[in-house]
Amino acid sequence: MLYLPELTLLFMALVFFVVSLGNLKESRLRSLGLLLSAIAVIASVYSYGLNGSLFFDAYRVDAFSQLFKVIITFGLFIVIYLGEGLYGIDDTLRPEYYLFLTISAFGLVSMSSAVELITIIICLEISSFALFIIIPFRKKGAYREQMEAGIKYALFGVAASGITLYGMSYIFGMTHTTYLADLMKIIPGIILKKPLMLIGLVMLLSGFFYKLALFPMHFWAPDVYEGAANETSSFVATLPKVAAVALLIRLITLAGAEVGQFTWVMMIFAVLSMTFGNLSALVQTDLKRLLAYSSIAHAGYLMIGLLCVSELGYLSGIYYIAGYLFMNLACFFVIYHLAPQGENISFDDLTGLYKRSPLMALTLAVSAFGMAGIPPTIGFTGKLFIFTAAIKKDMYALVILAVINTGIAIFYYLKMVRAAYTSVDEQLSPLNLRVSTSVLGIFFIIIIILLGIFPQGFIDFAKEAVAAVI
Repeated sequence: MLYLPELTLLFMALVFFVVSLGNLKESRLRSLGLLLSAIAVIASVYSYGLNGSLFFDAYRVDAFSQLFKVIITFGLFIVIYLGEGLYGIDDTLRPEYYLFLTISAFGLVSMSSAVELITIIICLEISSFALFIIIPFRKKGAYREQMEAGIKYALFGVAASGITLYGMSYIFGMTHTTYLADLMKIIPGIILKKPLMLIGLVMLLSGFFYKLALFPMHFWAPDVYEGAANETSSFVATLPKVAAVALLIRLITLAGAEVGQFTWVMMIFAVLSMTFGNLSALVQTDLKRLLAYSSIAHAGYLMIGLLCVSELGYLSGIYYIAGYLFMNLACFFVIYHLAPQGENISFDDLTGLYKRSPLMALTLAVSAFGMAGIPPTIGFTGKLFIFTAAIKKDMYALVILAVINTGIAIFYYLKMVRAAYTSVDEQLSPLNLRVSTSVLGIFFIIIIILLGIFPQGFIDFAKEAVAAVI
């Protein structure tokens, strides 16, 4: 029972492997994916209250890991549920696409429970290699550079993994253990005495910066988002970041709360990530490239909460990444339905959207308001929690820079809304949405606003999760 969510995902991957040997219709394939991913969500929720250790204490099941498993499996369900079919994926590769998507989700779920360095790197590689494979699965003709995007993602991933392993070797050499529980006892006492420990920690975190698209491991994001299929981009843009936050919270606690040098290095990365991401997003016309630079900026905001090394900081980080998952998937939901052939979407394609589909325009507006941090959305409440945690730690300069960056971000998010609600003279064909599609759009609108107004229910779960770590 402790391993139930992972076993469910492994069974799901096995089913899609068998299906890939046959010739199942697209509609049945998607229905099968929805059914199995829904079962994975149920399994994660069912096993939420369980506690224990597996694999010689290298794998911990607690409230912290189980909360992230629920978020990741639910995110996988939404990614599969985004539309009526895999518009942007090559017809002959769709069973394999679901197979590798499931394997990547299995790696991310496993990352949230890994509490030993070698186990962490194995889970990271399982997730990454599955994504290396599916990024070039994009339908030919929809975009020409999908192979280039796949190669860039693989090369950056390999480089990040190499740096992470090198950092692990430093840490192991000085502590003679790979278990996080033992490292938490040793590292705070020696990090100020041995500068190599600080270097090793920063190098160790680089693999998770890569998943989070945090400066300086962010260069892959714009090209990969743009070159991958819309369905793949929605997965890459959200779920790996959720797992990266889970591991970053576990790893940042290793350094201790009073380590000034480590905190300053991470603060510099956070500020550079926010500033570079927002300034670069200002000049983008392709929506997926804009969301890529936006994700780089959001990684900077997120790091502020985690660097507070406090209960409120961790709570704000978990709440923020959950909100980011819904807001970003809502944007990709709109992009997906505006591109029936899987093509990329620009601002020009948004023109007159409020006439073609009022629900789509409202979904885009609510998600853009959320990511801009406009009340009463979950994005506003998340930023409020993060800034409050930072102020309590006297990080005033960091909060001021983050607020300035938030002001910059509002410009390009509202530019999306303005484009969607701009009138045009010519007659535009309406978007005829299925009932299931409309239900998902309404869900995004409600969840982004409702969690923003009433965050306490989720915060209570997050408190229980954080208590298991600190």
